[in-house]
Amino acid sequence: QVQLVESGGGLVQAGGSLRLSCAASGRTFSSYGMGWFRQAPEKEREFVAAISRNGGGTRYAYSVKGRFTISRDNTKNTLYLQMNSLKPEDTAVYYCAGHSKAYNIVDRGGMYDYWGQGTQVTVSS
Repeated sequence: QVQLVESGGGLVQAGGSLRLSCAASGRTFSSYGMGWFRQAPEKEREFVAAISRNGGGTRYAYSVKGRFTISRDNTKNTLYLQMNSLKPEDTAVYYCAGHSKAYNIVDRGGMYDYWGQGTQVTVSS
């Protein structure tokens, strides 16, 4: 099964930046649409951002639009999430996910096939 491993989480002050990475196993990374989700304590998992297979299409949750940027490097089998202007409300465990559905963009978690273990992002005020 495809393995996804997130990294780059940590503690940052409000207004700061972090860059999350998601390393994928295998040689077929480009065949998967990818996304980022997050889950805060006592909250349901929510959609953050998604990107198409070739990186040409993206979609963001309203709460992060203009602050976060999703990207991918298919030559490195890696997905990224650049997070700028971080707020305490962004504190959560962040998960990367992949899907093989015949859609350019997927923003529903139930449609994703593969998930990473998550990385903690904590934003202090």
